[in-house]
Amino acid sequence: MHPNRIGPYLIEKRIGAGGMANVYLARHEQTNQIVAVKELPASLAREEGFIHRFDREIEALQKLNCPNIVKLFDSGQDGEIYYYAMEYVDGETLTTRLRRERRIPWQEAIEISRQICVGLKHAHDAGVIHRDLKPSNLMLGKEGVVKITDFGVAQVFAADRLTATGGIIGTAEFMSPEQVKGSRIDKRSDLYSLGAVLYTMLVGQPPFTGPTASDIMHKQRFARFDPPKNHVPEIPGWLNEIVCQLLEKEPDKRPPDAFVTSKRLQEVVKKVELFETGFVASSSDITTAENGIVEEPLGGTFVRDLLRLQVSNREPTTLVERAFNNTWVLLSLLLLVTLGAGGLFWQTRRSTETTDVNSTTITEAERIIQSARWRWKGGDSQSALKQLDALQALIQHEPHQQSLVHSIERLRTAIGKQTRTPDQPTFVEQALKRASELAPEQRAEAQKIYEGIIALYGSDPRLDDYVAQAQAKLKEIQERAAQ
Repeated sequence: MHPNRIGPYLIEKRIGAGGMANVYLARHEQTNQIVAVKELPASLAREEGFIHRFDREIEALQKLNCPNIVKLFDSGQDGEIYYYAMEYVDGETLTTRLRRERRIPWQEAIEISRQICVGLKHAHDAGVIHRDLKPSNLMLGKEGVVKITDFGVAQVFAADRLTATGGIIGTAEFMSPEQVKGSRIDKRSDLYSLGAVLYTMLVGQPPFTGPTASDIMHKQRFARFDPPKNHVPEIPGWLNEIVCQLLEKEPDKRPPDAFVTSKRLQEVVKKVELFETGFVASSSDITTAENGIVEEPLGGTFVRDLLRLQVSNREPTTLVERAFNNTWVLLSLLLLVTLGAGGLFWQTRRSTETTDVNSTTITEAERIIQSARWRWKGGDSQSALKQLDALQALIQHEPHQQSLVHSIERLRTAIGKQTRTPDQPTFVEQALKRASELAPEQRAEAQKIYEGIIALYGSDPRLDDYVAQAQAKLKEIQERAAQ
């Protein structure tokens, strides 16, 4: 049973429960605003300093206003119950998604992590550390927006006795080594937890597991994890490096902040896209001379080309060539290029940092196309095609959306080229023939083949005839079984 009301909020149903509190879907009796109300056990109020800490931290959390952080609206006391009301997110937790799908395609894992970085940066800039970032504290909204919840809860509700042994605040699988030790933590502790969350999305399990929390915490301090690429070879090496850096034992070896982490994650997608189109140099982009000596590709840097000119065997003849043949001239040019590059770097960084990391100009239709592309690249071609078909049905008759319709058709063609092999029709035909041969005496085996054809090719319009045959035969078997 749940209470009928808490403070000014009328309780409709319980939507969550944990070791610390219950969460209810509620409605404000005066404004009718729909919220999620978290109820805290009365025993917490008896902890030393709890009320002061509660008021101070709630006040800090109410200042956070970011699309990727669940907004805290209100807090108060109702009898012996302390509570706070927060934004209600219509969706599911990352934990629920992982339980259903186990792993998330790396492209989508990057997008989820990027949005987490936006929320972390906003909070860290306000001096707020999460301390307990984990999949169950990440809400995936139905419109694709990721929101961090329970921000600062560990600090608000942790009593002194919980921190005396060090690192109890947090969840063992996602806790940074410094939290385990009970050392002072900062924003880089949240980045470690982000690394553990990203690892879990990619691999299907946290970097460290064990029979007890103490065993896992010991591993957080001293053990080495298997890089995610060992479990999922298809993820890009660039992404593998970021995860490994986020999970460094020493905070100084991790990325400096969430902003830098976000930018590096976005670069992975760009690098992969460029690599696929042939614009990124790989380790194979070197040439071997006839004498077997490996040479670097031409066109490196301006200074390198100048140095090559200096060491050439040809005697310089012009005034410019004589100047370039002078070591001091080259050193001066090197200094000028370095200073210019440094100035350009700081100017670019300052202008970039003033830009909201979460800024985006894509439309909803473009977002769906992007999501379909991620699913395709992640190996789920059928889901990608379903998304594209559904989107095209919505926009195909709108004149201003025709460019997107063409984009859908191009993407569908690309998926078809990659997923359809030359022997695909023959393969399906042979499966249908084999099922027909089995049907008279081994109906169960034939049924499995028909069901397999429908499951594998039911979303591929190019194989509609074969799927229709399988459906008809399956129906015959089921009708015979019912007689």
